[in-house]
Amino acid sequence: MRKHGLSENGGSTDTGDTLRNLTPKGLEAASWELRRPATEMGSTARGAGSSGASHPMAVNETVIALLRPKPDLAKLADDPPHIQAAAQAAVDGPSGIGTIGSYWTEVPLPATGTWNAPGKGGAQADLVLTAPQDQVPLLFIEVENCHETAEELAAKLEKYARFFRRTVKDTDGKERPMWCTCWAVPEHEYGEMPHPPVLLVFNRIGERSPNRTIPRLEELTRHLWKGQWLPEGYHSYDRKIPIVAVGLRSLREHGPQGPVFFRFGRDRPQSLLDAIGNPRLAAVRAREREKARVRQAEYQAQLREIAREQAAKKAVEAAREAAQREARRPSCAGCGNRFTDERWEAAEETDWGRLVDPHPHLCDDCKAVTVASAAPMPGRQEEHQEPLPEWARQEFMRFPHRPRCTECKAAFTDERWKAVERTGWHPLGQENIRRCARPALRSTRTASRTRGQRGAPTSPRRSGRSRSRCPSRSPAGGFHACAPDPMRGQALRNLQGRRTVSRGVTISLLPAGPPDDVPYELWEGEEEALAAAAAGFRGRSGAAPFDG
Repeated sequence: MRKHGLSENGGSTDTGDTLRNLTPKGLEAASWELRRPATEMGSTARGAGSSGASHPMAVNETVIALLRPKPDLAKLADDPPHIQAAAQAAVDGPSGIGTIGSYWTEVPLPATGTWNAPGKGGAQADLVLTAPQDQVPLLFIEVENCHETAEELAAKLEKYARFFRRTVKDTDGKERPMWCTCWAVPEHEYGEMPHPPVLLVFNRIGERSPNRTIPRLEELTRHLWKGQWLPEGYHSYDRKIPIVAVGLRSLREHGPQGPVFFRFGRDRPQSLLDAIGNPRLAAVRAREREKARVRQAEYQAQLREIAREQAAKKAVEAAREAAQREARRPSCAGCGNRFTDERWEAAEETDWGRLVDPHPHLCDDCKAVTVASAAPMPGRQEEHQEPLPEWARQEFMRFPHRPRCTECKAAFTDERWKAVERTGWHPLGQENIRRCARPALRSTRTASRTRGQRGAPTSPRRSGRSRSRCPSRSPAGGFHACAPDPMRGQALRNLQGRRTVSRGVTISLLPAGPPDDVPYELWEGEEEALAAAAAGFRGRSGAAPFDG
């Protein structure tokens, strides 16, 4: 390092060890290795060797005792056995705290001024340890060589207290302690906000005994570290400074894990983590968490029991509803089997209050059989089809089979079938093509009423005769029978398809019937109706409607 200008001779210690001071170039190289800005590396320790460099060497020993680095045994394979044994003991020993980059030396703590230009009245920490990975987020370390009195040490701790109480406005505009703006410290898990702890390391090389200095210092700084006892069984150290003392020799021997740290206000030594913490509060919080866990477990057990009871009630209710539903489930009228859910739903489906299914009382199988049996079969129709007459055995028949009346459902006679099959220049009335040979009762009554108005005698109506009765339902041979056509005759054949108006009353004449050689029976009022129709037509056009 001296060859490259990174260090220089700094004198020697009282034990004869040679000191090396880093040059500005060496500080810059060290900042690169430690990944710190060069402005935070401090200054060179010039003049330290003139006094034997006792304090810098004690600071170095403190860092090594807390860090407890583990040597690489592979690189010590060629060294003497006693060196290898010491290295093996260091490897087997307890681990330290942090890394080399976790330690900062000669850090100003400005009670006034700024970080770069601290004012008077502030302190300067020998070491600052930040190792949150080892549960030590922030620790200030003061190394004493037993040259200062208890009062001088108390004054130094007062400067620490002034610095801890100083607040500045943070970037979010809120007032916070100044030390919180430099070091990231998580919020205390127990809701308190104690100040960062201060560790006093006594290197017994001076004339003052730490056994007498520490009790006196404890009394002088009681207002800084004493907490408040709470009924729950622990001390609250809110806004207090945890002050811990340890000897460098004990620290070097046992490390930070050993019970060699004395905290002011406590009666027994502890490890470093217990000394800077609050074990009683941690125990109380642990008991509270355990009680909360037990209460939560009991509550969850109660919830599970309630849920089980509710599930049992729901199961009973579901079973009861299922039994009621099964009791309401319909049975097939054909086979007697119960409906399936799908068939039940389909059978109860409605459209505007009307059942959609034509067979709601049958299951799917019986419904399929019923529909199949009701469907027309060509072979079966041919077997039961009556033989056609000779005149109907021709092509282009309007009705290839004997039609039936749409009102009375009676089969047409041969004469009526011929009448509806006959084609000519005039089309057949579509309103009468599906009806049997029924007289135009409305037209007859209208003609009779017209004749009555003109003074002509009217024939009395026969009692007990229904005006809306189908002709096929009257006795055979009567004027309502489907066989005889009431409109036969030469006059009606000439008037086929015409409409006659008599004094505002329209008379519709039905199509002509079969030829004249078929016997014909007059129906009641037929002659009067024909006379009235002829008279009305003659009065309107002045010509005879027919020549017969």
